[in-house]
Amino acid sequence: MSKKIWVYLGVGLLWFLALLWPLLGIKPEGLEFGKTFAVWSRVAIAAFIIAVFYQLQQNGVFGFISRPATSVRDALVRGINTVPNWVWYALIIVLACIYPWMTSRYGHDVAISVLIYICLGLGLNIVVGLAGLLDLGYIAFYGVGAYTYALMSVHFQLSFWLCLPIAGLFAAIAGCIIGYPTLRMRGDYLAIVTLGFGEIVRLILNNWMELTNGPNGILGIKRPGLYWPDFANGFSIEHLWVKKLWLYYYIILGITIFTIVAVYRLNYSRIGRAWEAIREDETAAELMGVNTFLLKLLAYASGATFAGFAGAFFSARMRFVSPESFTFLESAMVLAMVVLGGMGSIPGVILGCIVLVALPEAFREFELYRMLVFGAVMTGMMLVRPKGLWPAARLGKRSEESE
Repeated sequence: MSKKIWVYLGVGLLWFLALLWPLLGIKPEGLEFGKTFAVWSRVAIAAFIIAVFYQLQQNGVFGFISRPATSVRDALVRGINTVPNWVWYALIIVLACIYPWMTSRYGHDVAISVLIYICLGLGLNIVVGLAGLLDLGYIAFYGVGAYTYALMSVHFQLSFWLCLPIAGLFAAIAGCIIGYPTLRMRGDYLAIVTLGFGEIVRLILNNWMELTNGPNGILGIKRPGLYWPDFANGFSIEHLWVKKLWLYYYIILGITIFTIVAVYRLNYSRIGRAWEAIREDETAAELMGVNTFLLKLLAYASGATFAGFAGAFFSARMRFVSPESFTFLESAMVLAMVVLGGMGSIPGVILGCIVLVALPEAFREFELYRMLVFGAVMTGMMLVRPKGLWPAARLGKRSEESE
């Protein structure tokens, strides 16, 4: 076993060198090797030290440290489990509410991006994590919601709060239109067809000049408004336009909390159980009386609704939308958040969104190596924890799993 680890380490370091040298060694003035080997040697030394410590730990050398640490961890877990869940939920909500008062404008902007992706990730989690349907065109529903509010705001001067449910409804209709012809397909075929439909929606947004203004996008979208009681001259209701970034944060926080509660209720309802049955074995679920066609269509519509909410907020926040914001790369990013966090797990999806959105911002100073480390961490996580950072707890086990 130890020899195999060293072989893997050597092959991995050579492969890392082959990837690193084109990034650092090819310059306009010629080829350079010094900087590449300097960076590679640091990584190789760190990997060697980690491998040595891993081998020592496998041989039980650090048992005098690991055994007390394990007992402390178990005691800590038992102590945490004794605290009621509502206490943790209340603490998280309080921290989320006071977050803008502890951070700067940059922190507000990152938090808003995280919350938008949490809405998208939880919506896709219904389709991928609960129903087991691989959707590579999910970002199209995000675009439908964004353009719905943009068009209604610019042409009909409707408010954000009135358009928010309408954007979710139009996204759900788009989910049904896209989902209906794809529900007879499974696996790779389903992924290819949903990818094609996602690109069709983007091309429609890009080429329908009369409606969407094509690649130029839509400008002049109204901000959300808030109604506030005014007691200066008696009593009246004053309308205020949202201009501060921290107010946008509270709006998307409210949408995110609504999304979490709704997805949780769906997850633990009869519909959620039926989705899980379809995910595990669609044929067996259909034989047991589950209307698989209708429930899969409902999964597409439900997931698209939350993407429509996020899209409406995105267009109100940016006050501009264009087709470039709804490319396949965004769909792949949301899918990576769901898979990395744990398919079917609400806290896992939230954690995956935080990891893939907030952590790259934290390491923005290392811009040259940021995406390289990002890819390496993603690969390592899928090797170490293939079920995700916070996998969903199964209610039961199959016979082959117990074996």
